[in-house]
Amino acid sequence: MLMLKEIAYNFYWSWNKEAFEVFKNINPDYWRWTMHNPVLLLNKIDPSYLKYAIENKHLGNSILNIYDEFKYYSDRKTYFEEKYFKPAKPSIAYFSAEYGITECMRIYSGGLGVLSGDHLKSSSDLGVPLVGIGLAYQYGYFTQLINRDGTQTENYELNDFESLPITLLRDDNYLPVKIELKFPGRTVLAQAWQAKVGRVKLFLLDTAIPENTVDDRGITDILYGGNNEKRIMQEIVLGIGGVRLIEKLGYDIKAFHLNEGHSAFLCFERIKNYMKLMNVSYEDAKAKCYFSNIFTTHTPVPAGIDIFQKDLFVKYLKDYSEREIGKDVNDLFLEGDLNPGDADNNSFNMAYLAINNSNFVNGVSRLHGDVSRKMWHLPEARTQITSITNGIHTPSYISKHTNKLFNAYFTDKWEFDDSIWERIGEIPDEDIWTLRLLNKIDLVSFVRKKIRNKFIFLGENDRLKDVDSILDPNALTIGFARRFATYKRGNLILRDPERLKKILNNRDKPVQIIYSGKAHPKDEQGKALISEILSFTKDENLKNKIIFLDNYNIFVARHLVQGCDLWLNNPRRPQEASGTSGMKVIANGGLNLSILDGWWAEGFSPENGWKIETIVDESTPNEQRDAFEAESLYSVLESEIVPMFFNRNSNGMPVEWIKKVKTSMINLAGHFSSDRMVKEYVEKAYIKAIEK
Repeated sequence: MLMLKEIAYNFYWSWNKEAFEVFKNINPDYWRWTMHNPVLLLNKIDPSYLKYAIENKHLGNSILNIYDEFKYYSDRKTYFEEKYFKPAKPSIAYFSAEYGITECMRIYSGGLGVLSGDHLKSSSDLGVPLVGIGLAYQYGYFTQLINRDGTQTENYELNDFESLPITLLRDDNYLPVKIELKFPGRTVLAQAWQAKVGRVKLFLLDTAIPENTVDDRGITDILYGGNNEKRIMQEIVLGIGGVRLIEKLGYDIKAFHLNEGHSAFLCFERIKNYMKLMNVSYEDAKAKCYFSNIFTTHTPVPAGIDIFQKDLFVKYLKDYSEREIGKDVNDLFLEGDLNPGDADNNSFNMAYLAINNSNFVNGVSRLHGDVSRKMWHLPEARTQITSITNGIHTPSYISKHTNKLFNAYFTDKWEFDDSIWERIGEIPDEDIWTLRLLNKIDLVSFVRKKIRNKFIFLGENDRLKDVDSILDPNALTIGFARRFATYKRGNLILRDPERLKKILNNRDKPVQIIYSGKAHPKDEQGKALISEILSFTKDENLKNKIIFLDNYNIFVARHLVQGCDLWLNNPRRPQEASGTSGMKVIANGGLNLSILDGWWAEGFSPENGWKIETIVDESTPNEQRDAFEAESLYSVLESEIVPMFFNRNSNGMPVEWIKKVKTSMINLAGHFSSDRMVKEYVEKAYIKAIEK
């Protein structure tokens, strides 16, 4: 039991397929009820039943095997140790406002958080001496439910930290570790929760403690919730509070990685600390700290950046600036402007604060790097914006069938071997096609269960008879799942309904589409997009051909990227900074059809997948661009994708399709991984800061 508990308290279980299956097999209903939370499962299940389940379901050997794998993983010699040195303590701190590790930890909203979670996982895999800093949101992001009328509703469910795979950080006297922050007219305290992500630790600050006022306990209540005043308080806790927590932990951090601008107030705290430590001026301290800050921007549009009005900035930073740093608050305010000589500026830009104080600044794809350089025009005298393309933590997103196939043809340690991708050709076509069928059958089963549960919840029992006819495992299955922002154009494929119906309703070559995604609670246009898609699901001529799954999260995403044959992405170029969902289909044998934006602009070749022709000129009216790109989308589906998928040999296999699947795996799976991404950060930024 102790071994099982140790495994439960390390998120390593979330990407170890055998561990996930063991917790599921103990009691599938409990496992589903806990949202796949092993700590809650072990806390709530009767100990005698647990013992009975392990014995009668013969799980003992599996638990021993998982524990041995976990110890091997924790003790093995890693990339970082082999190439640089064996670290004793973390020397890199990674700050992010959200972390998407697995579905039971609801402290993420979308791609940024999932990228942060994957960054920690690969840092663990590679032995990078990194520690994560974030916030412990009491409610996290919302749970989505689509009403009968097709409207998105938001429900905020409480995160019970005591029942999650995290522990309260305590000192040697077993008292909670707390940091202190001065806010206008009062002191705010924050405690910290510790999560273990393989070898890496993640610390999450939490203001919901008795010493704080009721209002201040709510500072860390909801991810991206509230108004700008709530946001500036959260970001002070994250940035300034995060640095103070690192000090309390006694870590000698050499490199500070700001994942987006939410944590940029850490720049001020670092400067303040260096001024006191070395007894130097603000300018000298800033110049020193500058070389060890790394800033990653994820937005290609200015509107995506946190901006605070001057009166709000002064309200929260005046006392800090004058008492703790010894500078006029107006001097600090200038740090939030790329052109500090502009006397009329009345706003403080968090990205500008990060840029002004970071030697290494990067976008998250090559195209995004170009866009960022044009958007911000940094002075020639300083380092320019570069790019490190995002990647995904492959073991977290592959299916159990994919894992079993790789174990059979490579080794059960295949995830530590970058060379396997060039050996994909060794796998027979029959096995690749069988993999695709198994993954899709699982997806169809998952969708039917999810829709059945929704009908029961809504009291629509008369619709249950149709559930088993939802989706066809033999149809070409297209996936579209992401945040429903208007620039992502979730409705582009619906632009010509009659043409779409012809594509979907071809009896000999059936096609179906599965949608999922959330709109921001305040984004009425995004919600309208969801309603538009849902109206198509009610069209009798499209019955069971277009499906929308409620409450997109990591668990739903895993099923979609594992089971879909084709992943569709059609943003307005160049507004997709990177995107990572399409990367997740590759190792599972799925293919991509996308606008040449974000990562696909560098990942595409005719051998790897398909492109949607794009009007690159951004001055072209959106209506004209949409019409042109929808025409390309339909044309590629009709003339290339659908015929290739249904062109079968005498054994019933689409030989050309399978060839493209293999080529995509060989060319893309290894490169668009978070292991490659983290290695780039180490070699281009982290190690230089450590050795400075």
